[in-house]
Amino acid sequence: MLFNEKYNHYSDSELILEYKHSTERALVGILYKRYAHLVLGLCFKYLKDEDEAKDAVMHIFEKLMEDLLKHDVKYFKSWLYTFSKNHCLMVIRSRQSKLKKEMDLRVHASSFMETDTNWHLKSHEAKEEELSALEQAVEELNEEQRKCIRLFYLQEKSYQEVSSLTGYSMNEVKSFIQNGKRNLKLKLEKNSEREF
Repeated sequence: MLFNEKYNHYSDSELILEYKHSTERALVGILYKRYAHLVLGLCFKYLKDEDEAKDAVMHIFEKLMEDLLKHDVKYFKSWLYTFSKNHCLMVIRSRQSKLKKEMDLRVHASSFMETDTNWHLKSHEAKEEELSALEQAVEELNEEQRKCIRLFYLQEKSYQEVSSLTGYSMNEVKSFIQNGKRNLKLKLEKNSEREF
């Protein structure tokens, strides 16, 4: 008898129970297949993008294998609905956070790196010089500001991730980033005056 044929007639609860005992991933596959079309519909409704929705369906399936072992799931269908919805909301939050950071960086890029001439009109050499000056200015920041600026802007981490990685509180992280940006601007202005 084929594996799928053996377990196809099992109820959701029986499959979960069997999976908890054996950790046989194919059991989650059988279980998920019953609702994957509903998960896809839900993801598309929230994410409004077919490719992102398909990616989300795969991520949810992968995460499901871990979470089913941790949680006592009584009604799988309703639990899966909440689980999938939360995943989509997390993707949206992450997307918004990234967008906000990009906008924030664009707004502050002028005060970080541009002088009187436009950035896009500068020669490659001039851009290299300014990036080098920026890197030098980052090096001159105190350790807390340097760490937070690097993680937030260069590695695109969220405030929460920066907090987890550094051990600083959320308020400290925000403060270090704000003060770091201000200090960078001052250092760059001072350096350009010195060169002038």
